[in-house]
Amino acid sequence: MNFKIHFRTFETVFIYFINILQAVKEFHVSLYQALVLLLFNQHNDLSYKDIQEQTKIQPAELQRTLQSLACGKIRLLNKKPISKDINADDRFTLNTSFEHKLIRIKINQPEENSSTTERVVQDRHYQVDAAIVRIMKTRKTLSHAQLISEVFSQLKFPLSTAVIKTRIESLLEREYMKRSADNANIYEYVA
Repeated sequence: MNFKIHFRTFETVFIYFINILQAVKEFHVSLYQALVLLLFNQHNDLSYKDIQEQTKIQPAELQRTLQSLACGKIRLLNKKPISKDINADDRFTLNTSFEHKLIRIKINQPEENSSTTERVVQDRHYQVDAAIVRIMKTRKTLSHAQLISEVFSQLKFPLSTAVIKTRIESLLEREYMKRSADNANIYEYVA
């Protein structure tokens, strides 16, 4: 089995896998997946420890990478013992009986754990809060629609109106701003 590697972007690497039947398959994989697959040009059988020593990939990332290659829908690697979990004593071989009807195949990595996602959500809440406070500090008084519009223009990550509304309510509760006495649709900055 030989792999031919072509870089197209920083996130995705394309590897051409030459099958026993001489069918060429194009795999869209991450850099870590490519590093692991390229090891099988020199070796038929590798342990988890061997792969980690040769690639220097962090253990958590290596587990995700091997899980995507050996336990996902598209299994380019065979794993012994067969299970969904990756352990330090597992051994891996190239799946020489791999067959797929598509020529271009994307191999996804498992999602990061929920704690990382929760941290990102919390960080974004802080960023939304900071943007709202900055806007209100400079404008002093602003309507709901104008505030939401300015928050969207300042922040560069995908965001829903519902999230902005909850962050506005949070800032109202914490008394960073208040509703106007004359019109509930207008906010005033509290110094």
